[in-house]
Amino acid sequence: MDQEAMRLGFNKTIVQGTEFKHVAYTNKAQNNNEELHVYLDGDGTPWINNRWVSKDPTPRNPLLFRLMTLDTAPAVYLGRPCYNGFGDIPPCEPTLWTDKRYAPIIIKSMAVALEQILKPLGTKRVVLIGYSGGGTLAMLMAEQVQNLQGIVTIAGNLDIKAWSSLHDYTPLMGSKNPAEQPPLNPALFQLHFAGGKDQNIPVSLIQPTVLHQHDARLIVMPEFDHSCCWEKIWPLLLSNIQHYATSRNIKMLRFDYRHY
Repeated sequence: MDQEAMRLGFNKTIVQGTEFKHVAYTNKAQNNNEELHVYLDGDGTPWINNRWVSKDPTPRNPLLFRLMTLDTAPAVYLGRPCYNGFGDIPPCEPTLWTDKRYAPIIIKSMAVALEQILKPLGTKRVVLIGYSGGGTLAMLMAEQVQNLQGIVTIAGNLDIKAWSSLHDYTPLMGSKNPAEQPPLNPALFQLHFAGGKDQNIPVSLIQPTVLHQHDARLIVMPEFDHSCCWEKIWPLLLSNIQHYATSRNIKMLRFDYRHY
């Protein structure tokens, strides 16, 4: 991760959450955009071959790094507790990236770490951008993030109970489930993207939670799967986030997603 961040020109910082430390990578956007895009990655590698608990759950091939390189707005990749080299440092222990990966203690530390990042930036509006399990975190963190403008999820795991059942995984005991939480503040905009060919988190798992929210939008990319080909639409999507946030009109998304 550090080598890739260096290659892409990102800056690395260590941020204190609650009792956990977090690694954050920031881009070098020089514009005066009043928004800060906060990228939250997927679960990485909590298990090896679905049998053995990993000693280091850090993502091996972070899609969000590639998306962040396309972002001309100020952006930060916020790592999770116990990821990025902190897995063997107390109070980290394996349940925090397996069963309790979305536990209140994780959500709180992520929110506190983000607060530390925001302090020197003033009153920037925040957009949480979560991929896969990062979409879970975005939904669960929302009520604890100041100046939050909206949420964008990509192949987001918005119902962890249904997801575990679909794959015959052990339920994530101790984790919060976005599908079981009250709807978020209607003042927030929500855009949820799903891949029509995603077999990990299919559209059918995402749709009920989106329908439960206030004025949230689900956009299905028919030919995309869980990891491909989100870079293809990312520059267009970024250029439209502010338009949609202002108007809440799906027609303000200035590309025909049906053709992708």
